[in-house]
Amino acid sequence: MSDNEHTKLLDMVSDANSRVVSDFLDYLRIEKGLAALSISAYTSDVGQFVEFLDNRKRHLLSARRNDVREFLQQLFSHQVDGRSVGRKLSALRHLYRYLLLDKRIEHDPTLNIESPRQWKVLPKALARDEMEKTLAVPAAASQLRATPRAVALAVRDRAMLEVFYAGALRVTEVISAKLEDLKLEAGYMLVRGKGDKERVVPLGRSAQEALREYLAESRQLLAKRGGKGSAAVKSSPLLFIAQGAHSLTRQRVWQMVRTASAASGRKASPHMLRHSCATHMVENGADLRTVQTILGHADISTTQVYTHLALDRLRTVYQKHHPRAKER
Repeated sequence: MSDNEHTKLLDMVSDANSRVVSDFLDYLRIEKGLAALSISAYTSDVGQFVEFLDNRKRHLLSARRNDVREFLQQLFSHQVDGRSVGRKLSALRHLYRYLLLDKRIEHDPTLNIESPRQWKVLPKALARDEMEKTLAVPAAASQLRATPRAVALAVRDRAMLEVFYAGALRVTEVISAKLEDLKLEAGYMLVRGKGDKERVVPLGRSAQEALREYLAESRQLLAKRGGKGSAAVKSSPLLFIAQGAHSLTRQRVWQMVRTASAASGRKASPHMLRHSCATHMVENGADLRTVQTILGHADISTTQVYTHLALDRLRTVYQKHHPRAKER
């Protein structure tokens, strides 16, 4: 085959794969109603597999199980961590399930592909004492700040950290939360998660107190237009706001969490606070169904990554209370 013919064949394969991916993303967006961030993740994960197939002049519709296995092996050889590889396999499972339902393929190449042991590693979380140190940082900072606006920012940051930890929220859920979603007197808030699915998240006493302090004065101060002495207040439907009532960015929230967690000796992300909430609940005896509801997982299998914590607790309680469990 000449170089020209090879290039034409490669282009034909690439175009056919692109059309399949485009149809799949339309399905996720329109029929499944997934959020933009979820669509972006699927685009990236499936796109990597398409690039892998393109280089081998293979079509998505005729890919075999061996193609998927070799793709995963290549990821591991490039030092991609197990959880990321697991997420990419999950994206491919969704793609081929869609193609089966659409009757564009007869066999799913992702079937019977075993999940490597590394994928079941518990997500990183802060220990309870590390979490306490992280939560205490904004409160300490508010005592040291010289200006009212700086104090207001510290009070807001404390409230955000408490809500992250109380309700196991994702960063997007925190920055998009609205005032009307907060039911402070009842001790919970409504959260719109992936796919715009709504769930009720309880708020503990610490989170409620932090929110009351933030709403009492700090939020109104941050909503003021202009500089010092300005009386005009800009309205915003959002619960947490930046100065001038602007929306908070994901980057700003990541930076705040990382700065606060430095006191514990760790560099945490907002997602680590989410995992910390789930981990500590399971360690304290919460059942997985309750944790699943709080996290907003559609499938209990996603929550089962915390199962070994529940088993550890079961073993501890058994050894403590069963008369024949203790060493003689």
